Amino acid sequence: MTAATPRRAAPGGERRVGNKGPQRLRTGWFVAWLARPLASFHLVVAIAVLLTVLGLVMVLSASSVESYAGGGSAYSLFFTQAVLAAVGAVLFYIALRIPMRVMRQLSFPVFALSVVMLVLVLIPGVGTKVQGSQRWFDLGVVSVQPSEIAKVTLVVWGSHLLASRQSEKAGYKDILMPLVPAGLLVCLLVVLEPNLSTTIALGIVLTSLLWFGGLPLRMFVTIAVSGVVAASILALSAGYRSDRMRAFFNPGDDPQGIGYQARQAMYSLADGGIWGRGLGQSRAKWSYLPNAHNDFIFAIIGEELGFLGCALVLGLFALFVYTGLRIASRSVDPFIRLLTASATTWITGQALINVGYVVGLLPVTGLQLPLVSAGGSSLAITLFMFGIIANAARHEPEAVAALHAGQDGRFSRLLRLPKPDIYSPARAARARAKSKATGKSKATGKPKATGKPKANAKVKSAPQKRALPSGRGRGGSAESSSRRSVDSDSARRTSRSTESWRSTRAWEPNYPMKHARERGNSR
Repeated sequence: MTAATPRRAAPGGERRVGNKGPQRLRTGWFVAWLARPLASFHLVVAIAVLLTVLGLVMVLSASSVESYAGGGSAYSLFFTQAVLAAVGAVLFYIALRIPMRVMRQLSFPVFALSVVMLVLVLIPGVGTKVQGSQRWFDLGVVSVQPSEIAKVTLVVWGSHLLASRQSEKAGYKDILMPLVPAGLLVCLLVVLEPNLSTTIALGIVLTSLLWFGGLPLRMFVTIAVSGVVAASILALSAGYRSDRMRAFFNPGDDPQGIGYQARQAMYSLADGGIWGRGLGQSRAKWSYLPNAHNDFIFAIIGEELGFLGCALVLGLFALFVYTGLRIASRSVDPFIRLLTASATTWITGQALINVGYVVGLLPVTGLQLPLVSAGGSSLAITLFMFGIIANAARHEPEAVAALHAGQDGRFSRLLRLPKPDIYSPARAARARAKSKATGKSKATGKPKATGKPKANAKVKSAPQKRALPSGRGRGGSAESSSRRSVDSDSARRTSRSTESWRSTRAWEPNYPMKHARERGNSR
């Protein structure tokens, strides 16, 4: 018998067994690419570009007939969407360049500005009323919807607030009191427009902030159930909302009336089949499906591109969920973790609600498909949020080390993006301690001790010593020390809210380097 010839080892030291070697090599390159420092950043950019391009193509296909029938050009709505996409690309680039420190500092002023805009849009003559809803500012060329801006500002400010509370190890009351009343105020202003769909989106934002902020399950379930009950009451309060609910539970009662739109969407999806009728060959867009370019664009995708086109859209959003949660789990900054996880939940939840009511699983709410549906300022604002998430991806510890080592990549060098700040928990603790010390000094009214005491201070302190009773040196000192302790306790109690507010302004600009090799490369 001859000795068996040993098999040659595959590259990387792994031995190929049967035909599994080529398959392992085919999947290994993707795993190796995901291990690169800037993989999350490239994934966010690629998803944003693919969804935006797909949305522009489908808006052109779905709106061309209605635009031409309206007496204008077949490309009129497409041109508007393309302009908004260009504005969104500029906002995406601006979001990439904003330092996280500046974003946290401006989070509350911008959030307060968005609340003021929500109040102004309700004033007759200031806001524009369309189809019974007063929710837009008409700027001539484009219309701005303040409720879309409020989504982003609530995510950023809420993440900053909860990250600061986590660093302070604050109680649950401190977590709920600043955020929940502000979120409910925004929801109330949006309900007055009225706009139930955006109110649901804001509810998703607030719920995700509380979930990722560490709220106990019992309190979270209580708030979630209260939100569902409030949404149900609002859905049944107005006439058009109750009609939608009735059409959802009894779709065959009024097929030519309130149930017409949902029924036509199902026909469009069924007409597409597996492969679709072909791009531009939809029948429903010939005035059979209302709002085909906006709320029900997913039905046109299913009709023209078939089940495979719908699976592509859902696959891109699933990849976005993976990328957003990957960024949140790999980041060491609490603010970035909360911001990325909450924004990912909001965008994905809005997409799932849109797909859900198109396929008949949910009542029609009017929420748009992010980056795909046509609609006002939604595209530009969503691209700005994608830019913030891409900026957060560049703050992963491995990405920070690679960027400071000069491994920018062609895309970053082309855009001339600034290097992200390095995060350090030690510097964070020092910043919080400094802010607390400043808050205490302002609350008590005592100046901060710096340098040598002046002669005036000695002269002013002399009458205080003479005011003590004679013969009670120790008793007087004990009394004064007890008085000082009582005063300090009262000052601590009165300045608790001030300290909490001031500590939310603390920023920790440095990341720790885990390995010595990374520390050497970052210099």
